Amino acid sequence: MMELYRRFKKHRMGVVGIVVLGVLLFVGIFAPYISPKDPYQMDFGSALSAPSLTHPFGTDHMGRDLLSRVIYGTRISLAVGLGSVIIAAIIGGLAGLIAGYFGRAADAIIMRVLDVVWAFPPVLLALALIAVWGPSLSTLIFSIGVVSIPQYARIVRSSVLSVKEKDYILAATASGIGRYRIMFTHVLPNVLAPLIVVATLGLATSVMIEAILSFLGLGMQPPTSSWGLMINEGQKYLRTFPWYSIFPGVMIMVTVFSFNAVGDGLRDAWDPKLKT
Repeated sequence: MMELYRRFKKHRMGVVGIVVLGVLLFVGIFAPYISPKDPYQMDFGSALSAPSLTHPFGTDHMGRDLLSRVIYGTRISLAVGLGSVIIAAIIGGLAGLIAGYFGRAADAIIMRVLDVVWAFPPVLLALALIAVWGPSLSTLIFSIGVVSIPQYARIVRSSVLSVKEKDYILAATASGIGRYRIMFTHVLPNVLAPLIVVATLGLATSVMIEAILSFLGLGMQPPTSSWGLMINEGQKYLRTFPWYSIFPGVMIMVTVFSFNAVGDGLRDAWDPKLKT
């Protein structure tokens, strides 16, 4: 782990990503304490105000403080990103582990089912699931998690196929250790590295999908502070009040960039040969 830490420190963009994500996490957790105003308080008299000392990011069409809404939107994006990745990594990881280790019928059935899911564009499948269950935070997290499962399953399966042929796995099998014990105590720990890297990169994808769905009106619903929803509301005023959409758009860009930078840093730290 110390060697991994030393390698990661040399990846400047990865370190920058960690710092930015730390700030975003702090903002999301302590949003009620650092938000200058109530993000849901309407003041039609100051609707669509330009950025000022009173409202650093300006106000929306209902006079709500945009800075406060952007701060609270951090909670939604991080919650959806982390929640969906946890679901996808656990289910997809277990599916890939079982398919790769047991092979044959288990491999064929699991991977063919996941191929069906993989055949649909992620956003389109998430739209279908949300249309069935209705838009809500829990539905959004679950839907994005489901569409991401095949990616994690494929990564874990390919790693398991390589690891299970190693000498220490063959020795454990020959010594009479149970297959499930070998799978979870010997194989699984050795396939976590690529899973963690993919999960880190998957956080960026989840944040983007959440923003897309909210922009289309099938993600978070008003009056919730969601970056994608704010961009949707602000598109009508792009020419006259561009900051309405610019600020949440910048936050999405910064968040996605940070997750990708951390993912790249972890990938290079775990396998420096990838740089060449």
